Amino acid sequence: MAKDATTATPGIVNLSAAQVQNAGITVGQPSEKELSGVLTLQGTVIVPPQSRVDVTFPLGGYIRKTNVMPGMHVKKGQLLAQIEDMQFIQLQQDYLTAKEKCNLTEMEFNRQKELNAKKASSDKLLEQITTERETQRIAMTSLGQKLSLLGINIQRLSTATISKSIAIVSPVNGLVSKVNINIGKYVGPTEMLFELVDMQDVVLSFSAFEKDIAALQTGQKLDVYTNDQPDRKYRATVAYINQSLNEDRAAEVICKLESYQPALLPGLFVNGTIQVHYKKALTVPESSVVDWKGKKYVFEAQPENRFAMIPVVTGITQDGLQQIVSDKINSDSKLVIQNAYTLLMKTMNSGDE
Repeated sequence: MAKDATTATPGIVNLSAAQVQNAGITVGQPSEKELSGVLTLQGTVIVPPQSRVDVTFPLGGYIRKTNVMPGMHVKKGQLLAQIEDMQFIQLQQDYLTAKEKCNLTEMEFNRQKELNAKKASSDKLLEQITTERETQRIAMTSLGQKLSLLGINIQRLSTATISKSIAIVSPVNGLVSKVNINIGKYVGPTEMLFELVDMQDVVLSFSAFEKDIAALQTGQKLDVYTNDQPDRKYRATVAYINQSLNEDRAAEVICKLESYQPALLPGLFVNGTIQVHYKKALTVPESSVVDWKGKKYVFEAQPENRFAMIPVVTGITQDGLQQIVSDKINSDSKLVIQNAYTLLMKTMNSGDE
């Protein structure tokens, strides 16, 4: 017994002329329209690289003190930890020794310079002491720079202030997001001890699909809200649009908040709505688009009452028209514009039989 509707290949259904008439299927062509509407973007709150600080220490040592916990807010210059090691003492000793030697060579240089002026000392001896003076200056300056990197003020360093421990302080005002140390732990050079985040500089990273990129531009305003509090809106501005598409054919859109919002924590999922205007877009009546297993389709009318399901990406809906994007559809295509869902049911039922 013949079936009322048969499918030769998945997504294609054959109907008789009577079935087309009884189902009320109407065929039409897409049209190009200028559309404007609200575009919704999904994204997350992120911290830009310049606002994320890894606190490290140039030399290895043992952690002797820390009172810092994740989630704490710290100020620039605030003590984060105390670190100690024998090599810290040695560096301070070497600097003070080099400083004394530098002072001695400076005095000897001045003495030899006076003697040389009176021809009581040879030029060769003056050259030797000049070289020695510069050598000692280089050694003292180099050791001073190393101590400065460790946070030691060489202007206050003396034999009475030599210390085995050094304070690690916060370089910025921010939130402690990670703590990778504990008392007694030995940490190696450049090992990340703390991660600090400047919450004043958090930004929003949204994904915009290829079809929507042309409608976006820097300076546009958008309303941002979270899934938990959709009625509470935050104002933001489009700052950057990455023109390089990822594997999902989407571009990253970076937006900056107009004011600091403590509720928008790094990693939080957010939504953004923005008024956009499309110069030209391919549109069909809303009834032309069907939803099957989470994807959007239209039916293309082919000869001999054959109808093929064509996947599309939908965009803005305006005045009963639905924007669609597909490399298989153009303004000359013939699509089912009425009772497409009836045709979908016939297609699915035919496939199950």
